[in-house]
Amino acid sequence: MIRTMITATNTMNQLQHQFDIIGNNLANSSTHGFKASQASFQELLYEQFTNDKADRAPRQSPVGIRYGTGAKIAQTQMNWKMGSLQSTERQLDFALTTPKQYFNVIMPTEGGEETVYTRQGSFYITPIEGGQLMLVNDDGNPIANAQGMPILFNDDVADYHVQPGGILEVTGNDGTVTRIELGITVIERPNLMEHLSGTYIGLPRNLAELGVTEDDVFTNLQGADRNLIGLQNGVLETSNVHYEKEMTDLINVQRNYQFNARAVTLADQMLGLINGIR
Repeated sequence: MIRTMITATNTMNQLQHQFDIIGNNLANSSTHGFKASQASFQELLYEQFTNDKADRAPRQSPVGIRYGTGAKIAQTQMNWKMGSLQSTERQLDFALTTPKQYFNVIMPTEGGEETVYTRQGSFYITPIEGGQLMLVNDDGNPIANAQGMPILFNDDVADYHVQPGGILEVTGNDGTVTRIELGITVIERPNLMEHLSGTYIGLPRNLAELGVTEDDVFTNLQGADRNLIGLQNGVLETSNVHYEKEMTDLINVQRNYQFNARAVTLADQMLGLINGIR
């Protein structure tokens, strides 16, 4: 009975993590550029009980009994499919129309700054010292250009346009035009990326342990490769969370959780009966 309780509680603990994943997906169903996550389970260690050798009865099932110890989350994968495009008619709203392409964002860290990646393209301008403007996202983090530096321009801006090749064209009030190459990266192996927070993903810290290099994981689009960039302004990419699927998964996980909780209750009742024998 104790083993039954351990098996059930092991599984319940992992199901709680799946609740958290589904809850996070539902909470971000209206977050632009968000990618849903999905957990997959695998069996924990089990013990094999082999049938008596004298037992020659024909069976359809495998020989013996496997006594497991529960299940655990084997891995959590993100769904990298594109979301639909939502029109906003705002000049500084951008959407990447090619899968696996990401904006480069400069995020402050304890050790300085690092480049992270997102498909959330709602950008703003913020004034900085020297009478200039800097392009930032809705978290206030600078957007990087093709050289990995913050995007700066003068504060007399009249208009913004996107040109082929991921070029942001900024027109001043005096008619001068500044062309800026937005930093766009193709994530070749997205499942190796680490989910940081919200819509941000970054390189894992253990690339050497995984046996890969940065060049194996992503490619910064430069030169002629920038013709591959699919970029549109005045629209935003919605999340790829399917509300109906998440609710169905939530119901299934809830039923599994109740089943395992019931197993704990029954094991406790049986232990009570045994302990009550005089």
